[in-house]
Amino acid sequence: MPRFMGFVRMEEGVGTPPQALFDAMDTYIGQQAAKGVFLDGGGLYGTEDAVNFVVRQGEVSRVDGPYAEAKEVVGGWAILQYDTLEEAVAEQQEFAELHAKHWPEVTVISTLRQISTGPEEPGA
Repeated sequence: MPRFMGFVRMEEGVGTPPQALFDAMDTYIGQQAAKGVFLDGGGLYGTEDAVNFVVRQGEVSRVDGPYAEAKEVVGGWAILQYDTLEEAVAEQQEFAELHAKHWPEVTVISTLRQISTGPEEPGA
């Protein structure tokens, strides 16, 4: 059964989501977990305490947050498992629609990517 990672990206510093979104997400995630679809996930704090390790030309450097150049940040993530890619895409759209309904003033990008288990092509 293919597994997927969902990401929610948004502009940093837009504030805390409204309680209505938290409530809707609790219900939605509870339903997905009961179906065995939602495996793990959660929200992320801002970049003020983030650490990046940059590998450039064989050298590793550390860059601590906050990052003034960051326009969008990952605000949340989930590991999901579906029978088909089509089912995963449909559910990701429903997840995005929760944000549109309960936090319409914020631009959110909801991304879904299949998790690789090796060198095969997606959907294999």
